[in-house]
Amino acid sequence: MKLDHVTLVGVNQLNADKVLLTLALIAAIVLVRYALHYAVRVLQGFRQADRIRFWAHQGINLATTAFFIVGLISIWVGPNAHLATVGGLIGAGIAFALQQFIIAVAGYFVILRGKHYSIGDRIIIGDVRGEVIALDFIQTTVLEMGQPPSVVSQTDPAMWVLARQYTGRIVVVSNGLIFTQPVYNYSRDFPFIWEEISVGIAYTDKYERAEEILLDVAAKHAMDAERLSAAAIEHLHRVYNLKPPDVKPRVYYRMTDNWVELSLRFIVPDRGIREIKDAMYRRILERFKAERIAVASGTYDIVGLPPVHVTMSPAESRSSSDSA
Repeated sequence: MKLDHVTLVGVNQLNADKVLLTLALIAAIVLVRYALHYAVRVLQGFRQADRIRFWAHQGINLATTAFFIVGLISIWVGPNAHLATVGGLIGAGIAFALQQFIIAVAGYFVILRGKHYSIGDRIIIGDVRGEVIALDFIQTTVLEMGQPPSVVSQTDPAMWVLARQYTGRIVVVSNGLIFTQPVYNYSRDFPFIWEEISVGIAYTDKYERAEEILLDVAAKHAMDAERLSAAAIEHLHRVYNLKPPDVKPRVYYRMTDNWVELSLRFIVPDRGIREIKDAMYRRILERFKAERIAVASGTYDIVGLPPVHVTMSPAESRSSSDSA
């Protein structure tokens, strides 16, 4: 093609037709994709964080992307072109320039298998802790949550919410992290976690009675075998061949230099933990007060040093008297 006596290399009628077809393909893909997403939202009644809706959107994204790639190759690769040569050159360039992108996309397909996490799961990946609220080809979006006081000092970044509750920050991480970082999932196969409450009781106090109170409070507020999901237990046995876990509350003793430490171990759902523990603490304090059981605390005795007597020579004594 010539433009004012200048020949434009590679620009001809055939390429112009391919460009127009490519633009038409992009427009068609965008319209179809939007229409399908809208149809899913209408059918699901615009419900938020719905797993069926989430996976439907992922399927639409995959299908439309695959159709676009096939259409693009069909338009630009002619019948006389060697697909192996063209594909090799394109693949080599992509692999070199977009390594992290390829790893992230590969992570996306691994995540789709459901072996790591899904929408709505509470996870820890790298230094991020929270609930998965979105997933796309390259990155995972997490609504961050805090940590209990016992572990805040051990984690980074620092937290100001001293419980497993939302901080309000939204964190985006690469899907490729699943290949290099461990993923801790609170919800995937067993949506319950074990918690502990530790109290110190003086050796001279009624620590046996304190144990009874702790177990009674746990029986009223924590999960038990009857309230535990039978489906969750059956899933553990079927997938991992694990025996049903012991969910009965237990109290463990530990002797320290100052008191007997009673650690109440119990199981709770993966959500609403702070509310459960708050109710338990309130009831424990109320029962301890009624039974006149004091919670032990560390104390320090400061012992004063004896007075220091300084002996002076007669000359030093006279000098001191003269100066006075």
